[in-house]
Amino acid sequence: MQKIIHIDADCFFAAVEMRDRPALKNNPIAVGGDPGRRGVICTCNYHARRYGVKSAMASAHAKRLCPHLLILPPDMAKYRVVSEQMRDIFSEYTPVIEPLSLDEAFLDVSNSDCAAGSATLIAQEIRQRIERELGINVSAGASQLKFLAKIASDWQKPNGLTVIPPGEEQPFLRRLSVSKLPGVGPVMQNKLAGAGITLCEDVLNIGLNSMVFRFGAIGERIFKMSKGIEFGAVAKHSAKKSVSVESTFDHDLSSADDIKQRLPQLISRLRARLPDSRSFSSQFVKIKFSNFTQKTMESRIGASSKHFSDEGFLRLMLAAWHSQKLPARLLGVGVKMSSAHQFGQLELPFDSVKS
Repeated sequence: MQKIIHIDADCFFAAVEMRDRPALKNNPIAVGGDPGRRGVICTCNYHARRYGVKSAMASAHAKRLCPHLLILPPDMAKYRVVSEQMRDIFSEYTPVIEPLSLDEAFLDVSNSDCAAGSATLIAQEIRQRIERELGINVSAGASQLKFLAKIASDWQKPNGLTVIPPGEEQPFLRRLSVSKLPGVGPVMQNKLAGAGITLCEDVLNIGLNSMVFRFGAIGERIFKMSKGIEFGAVAKHSAKKSVSVESTFDHDLSSADDIKQRLPQLISRLRARLPDSRSFSSQFVKIKFSNFTQKTMESRIGASSKHFSDEGFLRLMLAAWHSQKLPARLLGVGVKMSSAHQFGQLELPFDSVKS
């Protein structure tokens, strides 16, 4: 029987800063860029979230929401050390680990003898050890299905554990909001709601053929997830040749200035997913227009630098937008790895980014 655990640290960067500076613990803090230089919030603690502050938000806007918010510059070297320490703990329970970011990973404990082979007890032990040994909290989810383990880890955040026992997958899924499914963002959620679909049970009632007819390939994927069909196993060392991030917006971006304003947030998210020491062969952008046509553009990175640039992304994105000059519903940025520096998917610690 497959047993999957998903571990996700709670407000990771901010949690490490509060651990190292206990006086900050009861104050709203964030880790991110300078508000005066169009910086972006990487993550924030739960005190700050009460004011509406969240990751990927412009730091200046975060300060308007919470004027006494303390924004700390990121210390990636320190976060990588904590990430590696987490990975060391994971490896004591299973060698089958798929990191998703510095603070997040899947663990396949199907063949683990630890804690009598119980995924629930293993998840409890890991959470307790990380709190005791590293001084931060993590949330965990456990299920036979990989995507459900990830959903479950978010169920009782912060510092929670949610287990979906074997045989309980379908009851759990039927009452689950479709917004919780991987890949269902705000735009898709609104489309589904327009068709009267808010729960996975609604998806099953409509049926596969109707979902495919209305929504295409994503409709088929949503149906299969709603039915509890898994899409893949935990990948121990999946080679990844590129990393990208993208955002679909509630309202189309109608001008080049709108795109310029959104681009720094995307670049910041991408940068948070990559180590400073990696070298890259090229950088690329993606833009999807209001008519659903799509444009991608790519430029090679000079052998002398091996690092992408914000200016390079801006040039590519504006060139892509000028190809049609239509409102944009999605923007994306990414990099391709140099052949000597390809890595497993976001391998801890940054060897390979939700806060």
